[in-house]
Amino acid sequence: MNLPMVQRILGLMLLMFSVTMLPPIGVALAFGDGHWQPFLDSFLIVAAIGLLLWLPVRKVRRDLRLRDGFLVVAVFWICLGLAGATPLLITDVPALSFTDAVFEAVSGFTTTGATVIVGLDELPKSILYYRQQIQWLGGMGIIVLAVALLPVLGIGGMSLYKAETPGPMKDQKLTPRITQTAKALWTIYALMTASCALGYYVAGMSGFDAVGHAFSTMSTGGFSTHDASFAYFDSPAIEVIATVFMFLGGASFALHFLAIRQRDPYTYWRDTEFRAYFWLVAVVITGAAVYLWLQGEFATFGSALRHASFQIVSIQTSTGYLTTGFAHWPGALPAFMMLLTLVCGCAGSTAGGMKVIRWLIVFRQGVVELKRLVHPSAEIPVKLAGRVVPQRVISGIAGFFAMYFVVFAVLMFLLMMFGLDQVTAWSAIATSLNNVGPGLGDVIITFRDVPDSAKWVCAVAMLVGRLEIFTLVLLLTPAFWQR
Repeated sequence: MNLPMVQRILGLMLLMFSVTMLPPIGVALAFGDGHWQPFLDSFLIVAAIGLLLWLPVRKVRRDLRLRDGFLVVAVFWICLGLAGATPLLITDVPALSFTDAVFEAVSGFTTTGATVIVGLDELPKSILYYRQQIQWLGGMGIIVLAVALLPVLGIGGMSLYKAETPGPMKDQKLTPRITQTAKALWTIYALMTASCALGYYVAGMSGFDAVGHAFSTMSTGGFSTHDASFAYFDSPAIEVIATVFMFLGGASFALHFLAIRQRDPYTYWRDTEFRAYFWLVAVVITGAAVYLWLQGEFATFGSALRHASFQIVSIQTSTGYLTTGFAHWPGALPAFMMLLTLVCGCAGSTAGGMKVIRWLIVFRQGVVELKRLVHPSAEIPVKLAGRVVPQRVISGIAGFFAMYFVVFAVLMFLLMMFGLDQVTAWSAIATSLNNVGPGLGDVIITFRDVPDSAKWVCAVAMLVGRLEIFTLVLLLTPAFWQR
């Protein structure tokens, strides 16, 4: 294990992260809210810690191995939650405990969107902006940003990229150099965010709300600057824009890159995972709208379609925006929507969940097994887009599913031990592990009234889900630390 190089990179990335405390200072000064001091103090504290980590090992020059990359990513995301909580802990508005500050920061960086804060409409603009900003940074991944901006990482950048990016197939590069890949993804991410903000502004949002909600829309994070979330605006035009960009955020950014580079929108439809993602969303929206209309939840089919479209896409992409209390919808629809969080968006997107491509491969593997029961001697490969899926990928996905449900069960039982009822515990872990935000039971709107011990469990679930189970669980295995 190359610990000195790991320490050096952690120090550099904390130094880089400390700079993100400066924009909220500008917001505080621009709006005159008087809350610039917590961010200045946080900048100095985080920068000092980063400097203390970097200085003793600043002359170390070695390549990172994949194992080192996993360690950097896991430790940095843990440090990120603690460092990101600093201004929330220092400020007196809102007055948060250490547990609540860390929970809010982890929820933001993992783009979960679960919150312990109420009274958002009265908070200083700088605090509101900071919450939106950490979601935007977490959406594409601070580690990928580090790979793009710190060429000093050299070959080791590929180790970080593999450990950070979601999805079962991580060896695909869009450009010859990994730093170019990271820059390309961040450029597309920034351009789409700017387009989303412009759309919101034209549709009637204020400039501040437009930028803030564009940050959390493209990151599929779900934080809002208002307690009522998107119900505050009560605008079909704004909801349509949000639905479109949430859907795009749930699609692979590598696919966005290819479509733009080839100047061919049909690139999307040629992708098997995107087609499955599209049809899943379309079918569920149609079914939910018809069901809500027939049940008399909404007076007209148009109104049912409007709310079903927004809420289904919001949950499917793990964004978590709300326009209506979906938890009170009739029948099994709320529980079904929570089950959708197990799937969420595409690999390589900012969405959480287990990803469409994994479920697609598992389904096709199931079909193949049925055929083998009829033809025991036949060699039937699993294919995706006309290509044979390598057995290593299938085995990896099977292991991921097994580990996912084991982690899910353990964390859910812990919440029940801490006093949460079954519905609340199940939905709290589902929404945390899949980085969604809203749940059922006592966590429909906020996690404020959840015991501190349960909040720490949910914070761990958010990190495990954001890093796709293996990255954090791997650190607990003896084999990882062996030479």
